[in-house]
Amino acid sequence: MDGILAGRDVLGIMPTGGGKSICYQVPALLLPGLTLVVSPLISLMKDQVAALTAAGVPAAFLNSSQSLEEGRQVWSGLRRGAYRLLYVAPERLENQRFAELAAGRDISLVAVDEAHCISQWGQDFRPSYLGISSFVDSLSRRPVVAAFTATATGRVQEDIAFRLALREPVKVVTGFDRPNLYFEVRRPKNKLTAVVELVSRRRGRSGIVYCATRAQVERVCAALEEAGLSATRYHAGLPEEERRQNQDDFQFDRKPVMAATNAFGMGIDKSNISYVIHYSMPKNLESYYQEVGRAGRDGEGAECILLYAPADVVTARYLIEHGGEREGPEPDMELRRRELERLNRMAEYCKTGRCLRGFILDYFGQAHGETCGNCGSCKGLFEEADITVPAQMVLSCIKRVKDKLGYYVGAALIIRVLRGSRDQRIQTLGLDGLSTYGLMRGESRERVRAYLECLENEGYVFTDPAHSTLRPTAAAGDVLFRGQQVTMRLRVEEAPVSRTDRRSARPAASAAPAASTGPIGADEGLMTALKAERFRLAQRDEVPAYIVFSNATLADMAAKLPRTLDEFLDVSGVGAVKAQRYGEEFLAVIAAWENGEH
Repeated sequence: MDGILAGRDVLGIMPTGGGKSICYQVPALLLPGLTLVVSPLISLMKDQVAALTAAGVPAAFLNSSQSLEEGRQVWSGLRRGAYRLLYVAPERLENQRFAELAAGRDISLVAVDEAHCISQWGQDFRPSYLGISSFVDSLSRRPVVAAFTATATGRVQEDIAFRLALREPVKVVTGFDRPNLYFEVRRPKNKLTAVVELVSRRRGRSGIVYCATRAQVERVCAALEEAGLSATRYHAGLPEEERRQNQDDFQFDRKPVMAATNAFGMGIDKSNISYVIHYSMPKNLESYYQEVGRAGRDGEGAECILLYAPADVVTARYLIEHGGEREGPEPDMELRRRELERLNRMAEYCKTGRCLRGFILDYFGQAHGETCGNCGSCKGLFEEADITVPAQMVLSCIKRVKDKLGYYVGAALIIRVLRGSRDQRIQTLGLDGLSTYGLMRGESRERVRAYLECLENEGYVFTDPAHSTLRPTAAAGDVLFRGQQVTMRLRVEEAPVSRTDRRSARPAASAAPAASTGPIGADEGLMTALKAERFRLAQRDEVPAYIVFSNATLADMAAKLPRTLDEFLDVSGVGAVKAQRYGEEFLAVIAAWENGEH
């Protein structure tokens, strides 16, 4: 904010929920004229404009979701200078009519949200972002340019600054850590059953289940509804009106669970999302961290659970290699190579036994402790198993297959040899005659794969990224010939939810969302009463509950127990407009609670 107000270009790298929006919204109120915010998705614009309007800030957006009359009203307001902030998609900047209007306005600041979309080194490259710099140059007076993102490696940060032509920008990297997020990777035998179990255990709480395909979204949503859970869905194959209605149902907590592809969510500003479940592995850590970042924006604890299966890697690799031509200045082969590199790191995250938070922070280049105490690796229930003998079998099999064929093969073929498969390829290659053939006939495919991944994590084998073949390292000899012990941590899974418990998860259609346990220091009964009042006011004003007040504000309200409007203004997250709009109602709830009426 200091940099922007001093007339400097800026580059802000902050985690989701870390305050990026406020960094350009506050200067927008202090600078003369208009602040133009370039945002990638309609949902982001709607959420932010709704929150600003509720706080008394004149703001608007222009996008394709508006009716002709709504668009005319915004254009008219722009000509009158009625707004302090205007949100637009990057494609809007290429519109000649808009460019002419912008040329006649006093634009003091251009804020670029989700700025990683401008970089082909990033995961969400959008060619339309490349036109932002030309638009800025076309203005009669160059405004300050501010770029913000939550997910950018060092290389992406450099690319953002170059492609936006930032002039000696003030660069602030606050760090990527979100301490309130709990990370976990699970390997269920049946993902659909696992999702239903996980959501059932979190009944009444708001969450997102991300899926890789539209078909998965449909299956997951249907399974959740069949289990008596209130869920909706979002993907690009739905009619626009249905997508809008489903998003509203989620935003307004009418349906607390959203099953969606990654078409849903960039910039979603819903503060009370308490968990994000990935039904399938994303193609890179940037996308994963951005998607899980939609949880816990109110500062309360939230869960990020990824359901992993080796087939996820195969599917993602196929999509990358057969994804068609990429738009942009870089050669197509180079883009694919980068995408495959990022996919390999994502797969490593799913298979690692070390601290998951530490793995993510390493990827983004941030220092951290050895353990975090708040991820599945640091906190989960595990038992240690000696797998030295199985490890020797696996390593010996890799070597003997190579000796037989003259080349290394992938994990799937090694597993089939060890389990004594009778398929045609094994017999044609003569691998059924090896001494290691069938050594693990009694083990499941999942367990043998776990042995392989443990050996990879411990540095005894590695996957050749060019051909996806397994190769032993020099350290493999220590296990085979020099008595090196190998141990593997095995997760102790929680007990399943019964069918009866699932059925009881269906909330009453007209009831307020179930209140989660209040934060430390806040009375649970008062928090429940405050959340019920928030829900009533949100229904009255036809806005999402978090637009009234966030959970963090309700917690501070419960801790401070204001009795007057002046004291109400001391509550974190309460300004003059909201105090005037909602103060009396919440003060009445607090007074009733203190008098024992709740």
